[in-house]
Amino acid sequence: MESLAEFDAALTAHHGHGLAGFRIQSVDLTARTLALLAADTAGAVFLGCPMEPDAAAKIRADGALVFPPVPHLPFDPYRGTLYSPAELFEGLAAGYEHTPDARSYAWFQQTKSDGDIFSSMLRSIHDDAVSDALDEQLVGARVVGVMGGHAMARGTREYRGAAVLGRTLAREGFTVATGGGPGAMEAANLGAYAAPFDDAMLDSALQLLAAEPSFRPSVSAWARAAFEVRTKWPRGGTSVGIPTWFYGHEPPNAFANAIAKYFANATREDGLLARSNAGVVFLPGAAGTVQEIFDNATPNYYESRGTPTPMVLVDRAHWTKRFPAWPLLQALAEERPMAARVALVDSVADAPDALARLSR
Repeated sequence: MESLAEFDAALTAHHGHGLAGFRIQSVDLTARTLALLAADTAGAVFLGCPMEPDAAAKIRADGALVFPPVPHLPFDPYRGTLYSPAELFEGLAAGYEHTPDARSYAWFQQTKSDGDIFSSMLRSIHDDAVSDALDEQLVGARVVGVMGGHAMARGTREYRGAAVLGRTLAREGFTVATGGGPGAMEAANLGAYAAPFDDAMLDSALQLLAAEPSFRPSVSAWARAAFEVRTKWPRGGTSVGIPTWFYGHEPPNAFANAIAKYFANATREDGLLARSNAGVVFLPGAAGTVQEIFDNATPNYYESRGTPTPMVLVDRAHWTKRFPAWPLLQALAEERPMAARVALVDSVADAPDALARLSR
């Protein structure tokens, strides 16, 4: 249960039978003291639920497991939902360093250097809760992952191409999922956000964003430009961003409406690729994108997730000359079922057709 309404409904439905087997996750129960005192909570688990001391003592005496909220954290380790841009960037007006996103990164840096086992446990609980929320978000979705470098600047031809790709995929009914950061990732999420509007909206948004081409030197100015777009064109399309505080110097972008932010990068990387059930488009990138290509190729090679999913690499010169991942990918795919699921295209405009062809 992840809401007060669900908790109230369960109390009504199971009156006289108790809440054994229920998990109540990050629900504020401070206004439900009388209900908790009257209910049989033996066998229930309460994860990060604020409640009055009398209620907490009673349900512990019942035999319930109570994992109390942890004070003074910049995040909720038991959260039941994904993050929103507004939540991560709350307080941006005073500067990015005051936001929950920046404070969570600072906490991570400090506790990682301390080697505090309690903090590492909290990070694990948080990441598991985020994975659960992500699965709930994507039930029934056809997810296409869009991977690419964080250095792709706003205002460039490449950034515009990635945005048009995201818009095209969203209009075709796919859920766009990215690594949730700046550059190519932001562009693809922006495109999905622009999908419900006319084509001119994206052109105008790109022009507005170009005034702050990078999150360096100022994350605050970069993020404010994104929120200006969101304010000017509210209620945009949906997409998912899956960033990490492991690379916390790279801020999340504000165009993914649902953000699954992790502390553990390995969990984040594998989860993003595993959930891209309709394929992955790899835009030009460097080490991180090369890693993602082969992280995705491995389960396709062994068919450990079932039928291989499409992989489309964009920019022939980039993937054959600068970072020659394509020849190795071809060699791995040879004489295996995944051979019919990989493609190299010259332009980002060719990616949707290639994805469709590989999906047949």
